[in-house]
Amino acid sequence: MPNNRLDLLTPDNWPAYELIDTGGFEKLERFGAFVLSRPEPQAIWPKSLPESEWQRLPNAVFKRDKGSQEKGEWLLRAQMDEKWFIPYQQKGLNLNFKLSLSSFKHVGIFPEQAANWPYIHQNVSALPVEKPRILNLFAYTGAASLAARQAGAEVTHVDAVRQVISWSRENMDASGLDNIRWVVEDALKFVKREVRRGNTYHGLILDPPAYGRGPEGEKWLLEENLSELLRLCSELLDKENYFLIINLYSLGFSALILENLMRAHFGERPNAEFGELYLTDSFAKRLPLGVFYRFASR
Repeated sequence: MPNNRLDLLTPDNWPAYELIDTGGFEKLERFGAFVLSRPEPQAIWPKSLPESEWQRLPNAVFKRDKGSQEKGEWLLRAQMDEKWFIPYQQKGLNLNFKLSLSSFKHVGIFPEQAANWPYIHQNVSALPVEKPRILNLFAYTGAASLAARQAGAEVTHVDAVRQVISWSRENMDASGLDNIRWVVEDALKFVKREVRRGNTYHGLILDPPAYGRGPEGEKWLLEENLSELLRLCSELLDKENYFLIINLYSLGFSALILENLMRAHFGERPNAEFGELYLTDSFAKRLPLGVFYRFASR
């Protein structure tokens, strides 16, 4: 029988990160020593803090360009480092991440993903394989890659943006790790080649965006390409010792859509979990930040 319960997944307490307040289509967050204000389209409720605090607290505020949902600029309101590092120390993990203000409102990490890092570390550690092979697709700045590597895995990290791979290398060095395999390539193209070669992996981690471009202009559209990617990944995943995590951030994809896709390509998995990723602000408002599906062989 399939799991009929929608799970809600959020990170454990993480001292270096705090979601201070949400509302009015914005979120107020603390990353280490610095407080940032960013747009958040799902925070349609009123803010809890008065506007005077939203003006006083941030070191930087992101303002979108007219007509753009993502691109814009950061307005500095107080002393702000060009780059800084925050630690993550929990459940066997000891990682460090470089943060920086980008022109696309991102800072180098998605805090809600911290809910998956201990799962990755624990499942790599539990695999009865000397050197588990892990593939991280759409891997961004590599937090999941670092979690797998710190557990002893051989990690292949795939992303289409060379600058992001360089950022990932800095995170690896800051975390005292080495020997991650970096691949700058379109994820779908890479997976097709791996299937043709007969390669398999013990762990698959997928964070596909709603849309994107490969290094040679390849077009990625979640609705059009995700099912094919999952079909190919079902051939890449080891049949005996394995785990898989996928996260989606498109507002058009519910957890039930993702469940249907995963069951179609991977069948029934007795220990599957699926549902929403979220963060809770200091006023107990829960901010949804995507859907996930994950399962493991043990």
